Amino acid sequence: METIVEAGVDILGKISWKDAPLQEKIAAIDEMWKEGREIYKLLRESGDLEEARKRLYQYLNDLEWSFREGRIKVHRLDYALALEAIRVFKNIISPENEKIATFSTLEYLYRIAKEDPEVLNEVGMGFIMEFKHLFKAIHGTAEYSKGWLHDILGEKTKLVELFQKSEGRQAALIRSEYLDELGKVINQFTSRYTFGLDPKVIEEREQNKKKILDYLGATEDDWYDYKWHFKNVFKRLHHVDMLKELVPLTEEDVRNMRTAIENRIPFGITPYYLHLFDFTRADRKRDPQVRAQVIPSSYYLEQMIRNRQNRDYVFDFMKEHDTSPLELVTRRYPMVAIIKVADTCPQICVYCQRNWEIEEAMSPVGIPSPKLVEKAIEWFAQHDSLIDVLLTGGDPAILNNKYMEYILSKLSEIDHIREIRIGSRIVVTVPMRINNEYAEMLSSFIEPGKRNISFVTHIESAEEITPYMAQAVKTLKEHGIYVYNQQVYHFETSRRFQYVLARIGMKMIGVDPYYNFYPKGKFEQKDYLVPIARIAQERKEEARLLPGQFRTDEPVFNVPALGKNHIRAWQDRELIAIMPKTGSRIYVWHPWEKGIAPVNPWPYVDVPIYDYLMRLKERGENIDEYWTIWYYY
Repeated sequence: METIVEAGVDILGKISWKDAPLQEKIAAIDEMWKEGREIYKLLRESGDLEEARKRLYQYLNDLEWSFREGRIKVHRLDYALALEAIRVFKNIISPENEKIATFSTLEYLYRIAKEDPEVLNEVGMGFIMEFKHLFKAIHGTAEYSKGWLHDILGEKTKLVELFQKSEGRQAALIRSEYLDELGKVINQFTSRYTFGLDPKVIEEREQNKKKILDYLGATEDDWYDYKWHFKNVFKRLHHVDMLKELVPLTEEDVRNMRTAIENRIPFGITPYYLHLFDFTRADRKRDPQVRAQVIPSSYYLEQMIRNRQNRDYVFDFMKEHDTSPLELVTRRYPMVAIIKVADTCPQICVYCQRNWEIEEAMSPVGIPSPKLVEKAIEWFAQHDSLIDVLLTGGDPAILNNKYMEYILSKLSEIDHIREIRIGSRIVVTVPMRINNEYAEMLSSFIEPGKRNISFVTHIESAEEITPYMAQAVKTLKEHGIYVYNQQVYHFETSRRFQYVLARIGMKMIGVDPYYNFYPKGKFEQKDYLVPIARIAQERKEEARLLPGQFRTDEPVFNVPALGKNHIRAWQDRELIAIMPKTGSRIYVWHPWEKGIAPVNPWPYVDVPIYDYLMRLKERGENIDEYWTIWYYY
C-alpha cells in the first residue's frame, strides 16, 4: 500500500486549522486526562514508547474483556460504542498503521503524558479533543446512548422510558406524543433555511427576475428561452460590474470573481441562477449555498493559480487520466462507463470534480468533435459487459437537440446498452432547457423491456428547488424519464437538517435522491470539505427520521481511480492515525473490489472535526447540537 506521503498528500499544507492559545490547550489536556486517568498513568510510568505501546494494548484488551464480562455496567448503546472505540484505539497505536501514516500518533500522546514542553507547540486542539472523546467512548462515559436531542427535548425524553414501561393503546399514545415532539424539532430546524418553494421566497425571486430582465433589456419571453440564458451568462470582467449593480456583493466576492476571470479560472453564473440570490444583502445570511456554489473562495483561487501549468494532474483527484481507456471515456466499474460529450457548462460549480478540464462557461472549444464522440460510442459497442452509459461532462444538456438525438441514436444501436443516463445540472442552472421538444426527443429512445433513459442531476439544497425546476422535472416525467439526484455534501449544505429539507423538496417535485457524495477530497476545495464523520452523522441522526422514500440516497466516498465506496459500511474504512497539529483523522479506504480482487486500499487525510465545528460556530451554529459527531469513526 502507498504511504500517505507516497499518495501525494501534502498533510499540513492542505488542511485548514486554527489553534487555540497555550493556556486553553493546557486546560483541554487536563480535561482529556480526566477522561483517561489510567491511560495517563501507564503512559507516564512507561520507560519508553514501546513499553507504553504494549501496556496500552494490554489495557485496552483488559478493558474490552471487562465490558464483555459485564463487569462494567453501561447502556447497551454505550457498550457497543466502547467496543468500537477500543478497536479504533488499537488501530491507532498499531506499528503497521504508523508505517502507512509515516508518523506515530501514540508518540504525541506519550510526550504529552511525559509533559514534554515542546509537544505543546506540536499538537493542536483538534488532536486533544479527538482523544478526549475517544477516552470517553472507550470507558463507556460518552453518554452517546441518551442521544443528541436529549437536551433539546428536555422533559419530553421521559416519554421514551414511559413508553417502554407501557403496553397496548396507552403505549401507542405515549409513543405518538413523543414522535409529535420529535416532528416539531425537525420542523424547527428546517424552518431555519431558505426554501425555494416558499410563497414568500417565490415572490422575492420574481422581483429579482424583473430586475434582471429590466437591467438586460429583456422580456418575459426571453426568460423562458434557454438560449437567452446561455447567451447571457455572466462570465467576463465587464459582467462583474453588471453583477455589482444588480446584487449586493462583498468586496471579497468582487475581488475573487475578477481574479478568477483574469486568470482564466472557470467562472460563470446564468441569469436564472442569479435570481436565486438574496438581492437585499451581501452577507450570505439567507443564500449561503447559492453564492458559495458559484463565487470562488480566495484559497481556491490561490491554488488554481499556483498550479495553473500542471492543473490537469494536480487537480485530477479521481485520476481520470489513469481510468480513461479512450479520449472522452472514463471507466471504473465493470458494467458502466461515461462519455464526456461536453467539457463546458452554462454555469461553473466551484467544487467541480473536473475543474482541471473546463476552460470557460459555454465555451465552444468544450464541445468535442462528432468524430471523437463516434469513436467513444464505437468503444462501447466493443465492450458487451457495459449495460449502462452516462453522458456527462460538463453538461450534455447544452448540446442542441439534433446533436443529442444523433448521439442517442448511435448508442441505441448497441444491443447490450440497457440504460442511458443524462448527467446534467440544467434543471438547476437553466431549467427552461427542459421543454416538451427536448423531453420528447429523449423519450423517443425508451423501449420498455429493452432500453431506458434517465436524467441525473445535482440539486444541492432547498434554496435551489423552485417552481421552474418543478416544471422541468414534471416535463421529463410526463415523457417517462425518471429524475434522480446526486448531492454533494459540502460545508454549505451540512448544517443540522439542512439536507433533510432538500430531500423533502425534491420529493415534492418528483426527484428521487440517489447518491449523497462526500465531496471529492481535492485540496483546492478545502473550504467546502466536511469531516467524514459529519456525513455519517447526518445519515443516522437526520436522514433516518424521514420516511424511506425520502432518503433513498446512499452516502458515498469516491476513492481515486477506483470509484465509490459506502460511508455507511464502516468495515470499508479504517481510522489509523490522528494528525498532531490539526487533529485530522487519517483513514484507509478499502476498494469496492474488496472480496472480489486484490486491489490495494487508499489512504486519506480527513478534515479535522474540531476545525469543522469552529467554522460552524463562526457561522452562528450551536455546536452543542453536533456533539455526537466525535463518535462516528
